[in-house]
Amino acid sequence: MKYVKVLGPGCKRCQAIEAMVSAEATRLGVAVSVEKVTDYAAIAGYGIMSTPGIVIDGKVVHAGGVPKTEDVAKWLSA
Repeated sequence: MKYVKVLGPGCKRCQAIEAMVSAEATRLGVAVSVEKVTDYAAIAGYGIMSTPGIVIDGKVVHAGGVPKTEDVAKWLSA
């Protein structure tokens, strides 16, 4: 199981990333637990200055903007 956190205020980009992660996980057959983190202090704790951000299994893999679908697939497959 991959533990994914989507860091951001809950904007449309954050929602798009959450949907993208869920869709790619389903496509790849990877079990995921997706958590939204909207608390700015918690987000800053990851060292992210630009949202949305993605943390997978405790590691920051993306910050700022919406990533490419193939990048999300690569991160979930690792």
